[in-house]
Amino acid sequence: MRILHMTRPRISTGTGDDGLTGLLKGGRVPKSAMRIHAIGTIDELNSILGVVLSEDGLPDDLRREIEHVQRALFNVGADLASVSGGSRLSAMYIGELEQWGAAMEQALPSLSNFILPGGSRIAALLHQARAVARRAERWVVGVAQEESVNPEVRVYLNRLSDCLFLAARMANRETGQYEVKV
Repeated sequence: MRILHMTRPRISTGTGDDGLTGLLKGGRVPKSAMRIHAIGTIDELNSILGVVLSEDGLPDDLRREIEHVQRALFNVGADLASVSGGSRLSAMYIGELEQWGAAMEQALPSLSNFILPGGSRIAALLHQARAVARRAERWVVGVAQEESVNPEVRVYLNRLSDCLFLAARMANRETGQYEVKV
């Protein structure tokens, strides 16, 4: 029988083994804290967007916008991880989302019905990202009711979910997929 010497990877500090995690600029909180749920949901959203970026056939303009969103989401996560009130996400990011959303909305036919998530694989993933963005927004609203949070984070997530919905519609249009109306 071979005995293996167990070592953990260097990335693993072991400091979270007690169920606590560190925030930027000090402080430790339970991993079950609402703030940590918000941060984790932002990470999940960013990961889904990474899957979208791995898809063949993703239009270049959509790729650029999603990459920009991913970078902004790092600022969102940093703002949420900083209880000392750091503001890395500014109104500029919200303005950029609003411009992207307005351009997509102008290019799409208007809706008078709800639509079901789906269509192309890219659109389905963007709908999933939209739903996760909404969940992240709910967590952030909960945190903001009890603690200090950069107010731009909540607004950004609200605009982002709208943009992801429009991006899903654009992806379906680009691939010739029909939207299923409810």
